[in-house]
Amino acid sequence: MNRQLPATSTPQMLVLNSSGSKWKKKAQTRSSFLSISLLTLTCCFIFFLMSYICISKPLLSTSSKPLQLPRCSTMKTLGHRFLWFSPHSGFSNQLSEFKNAILMAAILNRTLIVPPILDHHAVVLGSCPKFRVSSPSKLREAVWNHVVELIKSHRYVSMADIIDISSLVSSAAVQTIDFRLFASLWCGMNLDFACFNGSNIQFSLFDSLRKCGSFLSNPDSSNCVYASNEDCRTIVWTYQRNEEDVLDSFQLDKQLQKKKNIFYIRKRRDVYKTLGPGSEADRAIILAFGSLFTAQYKGSQLYIDIAEAPKDQRIQSLIKRIEFLPFVPQIVNAGKKFAIETIKAPFFCAQLRLLDGQFKNHWRNTFVGFKEKVESLRTKGPLPIHIFVMTDLSNGNWSGTYLGDLERDLNSFKLYVLRAEDELVKETAEKLVGQMKKGCNNQGSLDILLYIEESVCSCASLGFFGTAGSTIAESIEQMRKSGICLRQG
Repeated sequence: MNRQLPATSTPQMLVLNSSGSKWKKKAQTRSSFLSISLLTLTCCFIFFLMSYICISKPLLSTSSKPLQLPRCSTMKTLGHRFLWFSPHSGFSNQLSEFKNAILMAAILNRTLIVPPILDHHAVVLGSCPKFRVSSPSKLREAVWNHVVELIKSHRYVSMADIIDISSLVSSAAVQTIDFRLFASLWCGMNLDFACFNGSNIQFSLFDSLRKCGSFLSNPDSSNCVYASNEDCRTIVWTYQRNEEDVLDSFQLDKQLQKKKNIFYIRKRRDVYKTLGPGSEADRAIILAFGSLFTAQYKGSQLYIDIAEAPKDQRIQSLIKRIEFLPFVPQIVNAGKKFAIETIKAPFFCAQLRLLDGQFKNHWRNTFVGFKEKVESLRTKGPLPIHIFVMTDLSNGNWSGTYLGDLERDLNSFKLYVLRAEDELVKETAEKLVGQMKKGCNNQGSLDILLYIEESVCSCASLGFFGTAGSTIAESIEQMRKSGICLRQG
């Protein structure tokens, strides 16, 4: 139940005539009313003041004294140990890290703190192949502060509001807790006060919430938090591979080492043996990672290499289940609805998003490959070929491009796009917001265009062409392989 501040109203101002006699006359007729009004107002003021002091003093202090965390001992009584990580970059990268976090939490028997979806590139990791990345402590700080901004601006959307993990949770494959609930428990504050825009309580809350996050970025020497400062420059996490402290096949290039004057050695280490039972990390209530992003590079994984666990059937099953995590039904059904009711025919999908990090690196090859695929479809027929274009390039800028050529050839092609202002997108966003029982934190608009576009592409029976190396393209391929468009009702 949300706690509310006492309601206050601004008393009506008395417009007085400069004549003293008129004031005296009104005073005689209203003295009783004014006495009651003043008494009521005084009581309300005292109640408000005492409420504010009781709330702000223990929870929202902004004094210069170091912020204490009395809730650490309290959280031990909950019987849970938590895992926090620092997602980064765009949605697809964040989803990839979320899957890895599910896996790590299950292996280490910890409750996963489910993060919100961060703004695109609000937090940047850097480049693992170039050994140029932000430190785990800086990532933790950046992510925490950005999450505070999302709550403050009422744009908080949990990853679990967009990605359907209900089957994992219901089967106890992994235990989860929403970041907002965790922060309320960990920091000892009620985030419902974020609803009060512009109030001193709100300002104090966010200031204290940021300070609280610093304990995850740079914890003290207590056993409350264990912050892992290992990253892709120094370690590759494995599980049941018997490769403890073995050198990984991918190491820092000697020329780069000399040029940048840096020195790192990448070792393969079992995550369970290093951070599990008997370790210093295992004694901590919270295990805090930096990024959990990994990718294949030069025959090795950049950070996490846990593709199978034949000796642990529980983890082996989980690995298979998280290969593909679907969007929530509302999003999948919206994509299917667009395919059935708007396109109304077999169609081809092309992913040509300029904001995709890989598009700028491969745009020439992307358009060449796209053109070859389209011409092949035209040769085979029948015409016109229906094409859904997943792009952030507005139609007005298509002239002089291959898309413009296709749009003009009305006999051979019919193009479709989705925009954020389309009714289907807005209706779906409203449905999702209506089901997010998180109070005022979801008052802002919900940006779900990308997710619906991916769902549309999963239904493209004539095929799909995406940008090479794009995590968005990989996500769509997984959706198509799973047959999610056919399964969802």
